[in-house]
Amino acid sequence: MINTIADIDDIEFEQRDPGNVLYESIKKRGLAIAVKVNRKEDGTFQCIDGHKRLTACMMLKDEYPKFRRIPVMLMNDYSKAGSSFWGNTQNHH
Repeated sequence: MINTIADIDDIEFEQRDPGNVLYESIKKRGLAIAVKVNRKEDGTFQCIDGHKRLTACMMLKDEYPKFRRIPVMLMNDYSKAGSSFWGNTQNHH
């Protein structure tokens, strides 16, 4: 898993009503929890968790440009996996 920033227009997701409480929270505080996505072969993303948060950001992006690029967690990127990822360059098995 990798945490990064993605352009919201590059994320495929189902729009779902975020409700007033979530919408107002994101508007006031920003997106506190990264949306979980998988990177597709074409370089875009598929949302696997966070459809309501993404919908709120889509609703806010024209008025507040900070919502055009949002934090995401790449669930299918294991490029940093391995012993060095855990701060240990030697395998002690």
